[in-house]
Amino acid sequence: MQKNVSRAVSGTLGLSGERMSKVDTAWLRMDCEANLMQILGVWTLAPGVKHAAVCERIENTLLKYDRFRQRVIQDGAGATWVFDRRFDLARHVVREELPAAAEGHQEQALQDRVAELATEPLDPRHPLWQIHLVEDYTGPDGLKGSALLVRIHHCIADGVALISVIMSIVDGGAPPPERAPKDAPAPGAEEWFEDNLLKPFTQAAVKTLEAMGEGAAHSLGLLLEPKKSVETGLRQAVSSSLGIGRVMLQVLSDSAALALMPDDSRTRLKGTPGGTKKVAWCQPIPLEEVKAVGKALDCSINDVLLSCVAGALGAYLKSEGDSVAGQEIRAMVPVNLRPPGQAPRLGNHFGLVPLVLPIGIENPVERVYEVRRRMAALKGSYQPLLAFSLLAVAGLLIKPAQDLMLGIFSKKTTAVMTNVPGPRDKLRFCGATLEQTMFWVPQSGDVSLGVSILSYGGGVQFGVITDSALCPEPQRIIDEFTPEFARLAMVTLMLPWDDA
Repeated sequence: MQKNVSRAVSGTLGLSGERMSKVDTAWLRMDCEANLMQILGVWTLAPGVKHAAVCERIENTLLKYDRFRQRVIQDGAGATWVFDRRFDLARHVVREELPAAAEGHQEQALQDRVAELATEPLDPRHPLWQIHLVEDYTGPDGLKGSALLVRIHHCIADGVALISVIMSIVDGGAPPPERAPKDAPAPGAEEWFEDNLLKPFTQAAVKTLEAMGEGAAHSLGLLLEPKKSVETGLRQAVSSSLGIGRVMLQVLSDSAALALMPDDSRTRLKGTPGGTKKVAWCQPIPLEEVKAVGKALDCSINDVLLSCVAGALGAYLKSEGDSVAGQEIRAMVPVNLRPPGQAPRLGNHFGLVPLVLPIGIENPVERVYEVRRRMAALKGSYQPLLAFSLLAVAGLLIKPAQDLMLGIFSKKTTAVMTNVPGPRDKLRFCGATLEQTMFWVPQSGDVSLGVSILSYGGGVQFGVITDSALCPEPQRIIDEFTPEFARLAMVTLMLPWDDA
């Protein structure tokens, strides 16, 4: 007990290691038997790469980030990052051999292995990440090469930050950040308060508030410069009082919307997960075709893709004999809260916004316009910032209280969904071309469905991860994406366009 108390006090006061942020702490403690908080990624490369080359690249790039050499020590007050004195790269970059599969069916074996890794906890005695290399892998197109399976615990970073990490490890990528000098002077109390409390919160708030009026954003923006004269601050704050009033009304409205979310539709995709995962993904859809349909309908690429997700989920449920007429399901969508122009740092700096997908709308054009309407209604919302704040509060609580608090939201949600725009041109890694890439963010609590949309190298790819107790064949959902887009494109072409 004395050792634990000493560790907690030492970590809380920052006397050893680096204290983990409360939001990252919330993600660290969100692991449960049904869902581990691991970000999963899959790369397929051609030609193949060797283990020694991958280890050398990781040594010279990824390990420049301190987080990938640090382990986590938890205590009663939170957690601390400390360097792993027994760090061994061989423990984190490991060889994999897939089971023998018939020609053209090795992708299924790869998907099965990804699903297994989704349920295997990372070793808490060491840094919370691992790369699994399949040196000999042949894709469904017959292209011979290699595959990389990546697992990173969500407490290390969110998806936006990890994109910058990826761009530092590929061939010709941006150099990793330099480590800060160890003898740098510790900040004083005033500087610590300004850098760690005022600036992070107000920078995120100002970005969110911009859509609500310049006056309100500028008023809160004064907090970014706390040394300004009191007289100037008061004068400018008073001049924008109407903007502040609008902000407060919107905050109250969005707070009520989060707190009073109705229960989600009781489809077969929602229930108690069993803890066994299934994974599937499709071949890419040409991005230019998606852009063309969006332009013709005056919708964004995002609107088109989300409409296809809603259609694919509805089609899958109908194929199971379920009625989807008038049904909707709620998906939590991450929203980046980093200030514009700021280089992404590791850690979690995003909020969540609930998007209700109209899976019961049959007509694909009607559905895409409904998705566009709902997405427009979310613009300017404070819900992402409020969700971020709830995660910070959750990180202050003991784990049972955190689980109870966040469990309320998981019961009102069917899916976690991400839509990430990647590089337009294909990247290279260790001399090989990164042909395809897919990833999944974790689901929390009883949420059993994850949907990922990633544009990369001129294509758009859909991926699904499910709990096998609720959806044992996610490939059947995946198989609906391309037909749904084809239906939307066909109906779009048949609309009565004005020749002028």
